[in-house]
Amino acid sequence: MEVLLRLLALLAVVLAGAGLRSAGILDATRTTRLNAATYYVALPALIFVATYDQAIASLLSPALFVGVVAVLATTAALAWAVHRNRDSSARRSVAVVQSYHSNLGYLGIPLVAATFDASVTAIASVILGIATLLQAPLTITILVAFNGAETSARRQFVRLLGNPVLLALVAGMVVGSLGLSVPGPFVTGLDALATLALPLALVCVGASLEFDLPELDPVATGAVTAMKVAVMPAVAWVIFSALAVDDATFTAAVVMLAMPTAVSTYVFSSELGGDERFASLNVFVTTVASVLTLFVVIALVGSA
Repeated sequence: MEVLLRLLALLAVVLAGAGLRSAGILDATRTTRLNAATYYVALPALIFVATYDQAIASLLSPALFVGVVAVLATTAALAWAVHRNRDSSARRSVAVVQSYHSNLGYLGIPLVAATFDASVTAIASVILGIATLLQAPLTITILVAFNGAETSARRQFVRLLGNPVLLALVAGMVVGSLGLSVPGPFVTGLDALATLALPLALVCVGASLEFDLPELDPVATGAVTAMKVAVMPAVAWVIFSALAVDDATFTAAVVMLAMPTAVSTYVFSSELGGDERFASLNVFVTTVASVLTLFVVIALVGSA
């Protein structure tokens, strides 16, 4: 019950963010600033604090890397099979990418940090790093291939390398692996910033949500939602069980990969010829549906 109440509270904050945007309080400028504070300050602080005191060998294992790759590849293949007959390439491409592209930064890491212990959060941070390196290039490739859009590979590569969350992850693992000492006041300050990651991220997600009920395609959106918040965590459960990883890795992987569709998929869709309204609606629906599915997933991993 405690987990369900926490998830409902998280949903309430997301909806509050949407309400603030609708009321004009979070206009485009303020939302951009809030996103910047979250993306460049709070989330990197959370990632660094979770990893700076642990060696990379204790966090990044071959099984973890293989597992994340296998889950993404399997879910993407299943999504292609499910969505291959959608009525347009713009909608088909969005349906495929939104079936596997998870909201790991703005929802996954903050939720794991608020729910599990430090060891699970540290591994979840590594999963975020691995998935970030895989999800974005795969999503861009699919959207470009389906829609004939053009993009600069160099620009996308530079954007990926400049991701502050990835940089914080690398910094944390380097410090931990080398056994470097980090001043206590510095860690205390970062820890204070890290506590802001969850509320800031949730408000940002809410402020980014847009949906248009006349555009609703129940079958297509239902299929995307089922793939993302039900099938993908089930695939993760099967694959990581087969890999016989430790409990912390199993928990981090299954919960992280059970997150709803990332808001960034809407941005990619807008830039690369995808169905924008369909993408926006799916982000909203998967986020709301994930309250129930994450409750089930967290309960199951807790009893496994």
